[in-house]
Amino acid sequence: MSAGTYTSRPGAAPLPRMIAAQTALETRMLLRNGEQLLLTVIIPTLLLVLFSAVDIVDTGSGASVDFLAPGILALAVMSTAFTGQAIATGFERRYGVLKRLGASPLPRWALMTAKTLSVLVTEVLQVLLLTAIALTLGWSPQGNPLSVLLLLVLGTAAFSGLGLLMAGTLKAEATLAAANLVFLLLLVGGGVIVPLDKFPDAVQSVLGLLPISALSEGLRDVLQHGASMPWAQAGILAVWAVLGLGAAAKFFRWE
Repeated sequence: MSAGTYTSRPGAAPLPRMIAAQTALETRMLLRNGEQLLLTVIIPTLLLVLFSAVDIVDTGSGASVDFLAPGILALAVMSTAFTGQAIATGFERRYGVLKRLGASPLPRWALMTAKTLSVLVTEVLQVLLLTAIALTLGWSPQGNPLSVLLLLVLGTAAFSGLGLLMAGTLKAEATLAAANLVFLLLLVGGGVIVPLDKFPDAVQSVLGLLPISALSEGLRDVLQHGASMPWAQAGILAVWAVLGLGAAAKFFRWE
């Protein structure tokens, strides 16, 4: 046995391993948070079941669940990528968690990558759960799964950018209030439950440019009407993603 057999070899772990470990940690923290679960799982599930079972809103011809399921999937993406991420990141910034992590061997861009991967893992679980519930309620999805995947990725990028921008520029309490307020407003006016054609014509054109409207209408075009790819909605989401992520990268404050 040589003298150097048990000599320590200090140094950072490989970058992919650090990102994977941080992603797993972020995901566990998110799933253990009761408020996050309320936003990401309970509220979308209750809305899907309630409005599918009770004829409260006129969703047009066909089964209500065929209209509601795509909108609820869009709501799930927003609740995780925007509302949940903004609130969690805002309070991590307030308590100095981000500052300390930023001084660790994990690069700051890798930390944000881990947060994004955690959001994607959570969204996969949400989509699987909500899809199973919708199918139980009689949902008959159509369209190309790859188109759905592209829309979900673009929606995640758009909402992540906006969430990080809010968390990195506002105080934690302001982020908490603003994120929840935006969630409620977009739930009502984003085409999730109430069809956009129920609003006045002048308002429809504005609401259609919102990321939640583009995502819900795009998913509805594919899953309900069998469209190949709603490029207009995808373009709107891509613009929001570029603007949101670009602004977050420029204005995000770590303390």
